[in-house]
Amino acid sequence: MLISFEGLDFCGKSTQVELLVNYLNNCGKRVKVIREPGGTVISEKIRDILLDKKNDKMHIETEILLFSASRSQLVREVIQPYLNDGYYVITDRFYDSTTAYQGFGRQIPLDFVEKINMFAVGGTIPQITFFIDIPIEESDKRKKLRNGGELDRIEMSQRSFYEKVREGYLYLAEKEKRFRIIDGLKHIDEIHEIIIKDISELEMKTGVK
Repeated sequence: MLISFEGLDFCGKSTQVELLVNYLNNCGKRVKVIREPGGTVISEKIRDILLDKKNDKMHIETEILLFSASRSQLVREVIQPYLNDGYYVITDRFYDSTTAYQGFGRQIPLDFVEKINMFAVGGTIPQITFFIDIPIEESDKRKKLRNGGELDRIEMSQRSFYEKVREGYLYLAEKEKRFRIIDGLKHIDEIHEIIIKDISELEMKTGVK
């Protein structure tokens, strides 16, 4: 099963990924965790380029192609082999991030974004996607409270950019049946329970063990 997590920066995705991994491991499942961009030697090098705030002159066309190149390598080198071997693959971001961040945030035409997304993933689509939704104000607050970490090139974007990104996620949540919207202001444990419930129901529906 391929499970993806999406949302604005600082929405709590990484925390929920960690909790889900621990839960599945305790259930005796084989789990592979990946992050985007990254996850392979090549993809991690692309990640460094994408997130380095010194690359402030990067064009939006370059950005989307680099994200897609990183993803293409990740899908073929890691995701598909692990899925074929019966693993639960959990990814912290996937191609929906490109739709939200580059399609809506950067205003790249959606028809092009959708085509390049599908080309990059080769038909590898999550069975379920958890969109942890928080208001822009909450994202800003959490950003300011970040412990000692510098912001990367994307995280330094303006509020107006993130407003468009959130609009993109809400668009996807309405369009894609695999999306589950979760109120990111709920307690961490409550969010985790919602995720476990949804995955358990999907396992029963699909016969995944």
